[in-house]
Amino acid sequence: MRSPHHIPTQGSTNPYEELGSWEPEGPQEIQESVEDDPWSPPHHGRSGRRRRRGRGRFAGLPFALKAVCGLVALTAFLVLADRWAVLYAEHRASDALEDRLKLSAAPEVEIGGFPFLTQVADKRLDSVRVTVPDVAADRISLARVSATARDIRLDADGLTDIRGADIRGVDGDVLLSFDDLNRELGASQVTFSEDGRDRILARGTLPVAGHDLRLRADARIRRDGDRGIDTEVGGMRLDIGDLATYRPGSGASEGLHLTRESATALSRETRKARALLAVPSVVRALGVPDATVRDALNSEAALSKLTGRPDFVRQAMGLNLVDLALENPELLQRLGFDPALLDALPRLTRPVLADRLSLGFRLPEPERGDLRLRDVRVAQDGIRVRIAGSGLAVGS
Repeated sequence: MRSPHHIPTQGSTNPYEELGSWEPEGPQEIQESVEDDPWSPPHHGRSGRRRRRGRGRFAGLPFALKAVCGLVALTAFLVLADRWAVLYAEHRASDALEDRLKLSAAPEVEIGGFPFLTQVADKRLDSVRVTVPDVAADRISLARVSATARDIRLDADGLTDIRGADIRGVDGDVLLSFDDLNRELGASQVTFSEDGRDRILARGTLPVAGHDLRLRADARIRRDGDRGIDTEVGGMRLDIGDLATYRPGSGASEGLHLTRESATALSRETRKARALLAVPSVVRALGVPDATVRDALNSEAALSKLTGRPDFVRQAMGLNLVDLALENPELLQRLGFDPALLDALPRLTRPVLADRLSLGFRLPEPERGDLRLRDVRVAQDGIRVRIAGSGLAVGS
């Protein structure tokens, strides 16, 4: 084991002595070393080869291919400019129509044909489709008016100076939505629905003298000449609960009549039946002999026999209670009728009710040209009307 203070022997090398004996090289020796190993720029290997290879690939493209690429880029730019011009023209046309027609909403304008700029340069357009929502028409609103104009000749000096246009032909359709009719005519109490190609059902309630009467009516849709549509309202009736039914008019089946349920109940209630038979006009309307009536008024058995006949209910339903109310208003009060209701019903005549359910409208008269109705039909969502026109002009 070595001692911590061991001293190297003579044969061993001392590193400190070697370090002390080192001498730096002279200038001549350094110069010779530089000449032996001359400097060269750094070599980046793969990246440099990639740049040279890329430049060579582009430079090797044929001239025709370069021309095609340039043409494609130019075409894309022209198409983009053409589409921008279309959007600009559609926006300007939409604003102009909204102001000119005083619309509540901006219409949608779609210009057809390609390219657009060449059409403007030639002062013509292949087609323009316009969709206008919510157009006021007399008492109702047209839910949507869509029309396509074709072969349009422009009076214009460029895209930003279009003064007017002549339209060779127009085709379109008009929708009267049932939802709008329910809101505007029915006041959320009467609903309209389809009942065949030319018929509409109206069902709901109508407030009369503080009572909500059930309304039933049928409307037939028809053309009114070449420019309008009209409605023929029929089958109108107002049900006063299960007590009676009111049909406006002056026919045999019109007026105020007891329902079958209330007439049957009347035949069982001797007090009401006796009060009814005490009115001479009722007796005449029923066609009951005077002797039979006198016996019924004096005898419960005779009264029950008279009201129990099979034809008594039918005869009671045939009585026009409006006429009866004029002579004996207190009698109808005994039957359960409100005097205010009896006073209001005669004012609900057929023309009054028909006017409340009228769906008619007329096309506007064009300043120049012809615009007509082609077809009217009832669809599931409302009334659809086809229109056609020719020789129309807009603007100046």
